[in-house]
Amino acid sequence: MLTFLDPPTAAGSSKLRVQLTYWWRHRRLAQLQKPLLFTEWVQHRKLHDRDPRMPILADKVRAKTFVAGSLGEGWVTPTLWEGATLPTEPAWDFPYVVKSRHGCGQFRVVRNREDHAEAIEQSRRWMRQSYGAWLDEWLYGEIERGLLVEPYIGDAAALPVDYKIFVFGGRARFVQVHLGRGEDHRWIVLDPDWNRVSPPTEDPDPERPATLDRMLEAAERLAAGFCFVRADFYEIGGQPRFGELTFYPGSGLERVEPPRLDLLMGLLWSAALPRWLEPIALLSA
Repeated sequence: MLTFLDPPTAAGSSKLRVQLTYWWRHRRLAQLQKPLLFTEWVQHRKLHDRDPRMPILADKVRAKTFVAGSLGEGWVTPTLWEGATLPTEPAWDFPYVVKSRHGCGQFRVVRNREDHAEAIEQSRRWMRQSYGAWLDEWLYGEIERGLLVEPYIGDAAALPVDYKIFVFGGRARFVQVHLGRGEDHRWIVLDPDWNRVSPPTEDPDPERPATLDRMLEAAERLAAGFCFVRADFYEIGGQPRFGELTFYPGSGLERVEPPRLDLLMGLLWSAALPRWLEPIALLSA
């Protein structure tokens, strides 16, 4: 049933809405008929890509089964609980993490009873919302709404560094390293040889994770058969750990710096498109 939180038309159906949001963040219209930039290809995917695998792999519950089968159980953070309504009283040892299974960026670290009470209120909002509808992120509407609880991984004082690997045509091309998550959140983009490709910042280049090669190989295995997927990982206790698979990074609305990186990523996406599909993709725009 539609609510005031839902757009007037289904996610992925409005070129106007896609162009308005793109203009809002980039101050230009997207080339939707023949995408050139990475951020434009994300908009094209919103409108035209209905691959039935995407909702399965973006579902935080179902993705674990896929990853465990592809990489092994050791790559997957165990699930302590899943359901639609959090218990009133904490039922797990602190700290733990509450997430929605049907959204992106919807999580709460619970360190005490007060955090749990706030997580209950947050999770109720997550369950009411049609995540991604206004941004035309079609696949999230295809995922069953729900919640899950996981043990907190890593140092209890800070969220672990997040390694987001951009895979084009089955090849890992870039690693976006997210620092200061939950506080002063920022990121740096490097290539697989650990050379920085994003602009200089006050942060030194992050240390290369010891398990990077394993992460890159895992990302390529999980992303096989797609033009583009972003596969996210952590390094916990000297071991790689799967995070999630993302098909609309930043909804294509975050600026990619420098601009030539937006172009390079877009060209890699174009090159990964099967030749026999290319005319169909352009006609569908």
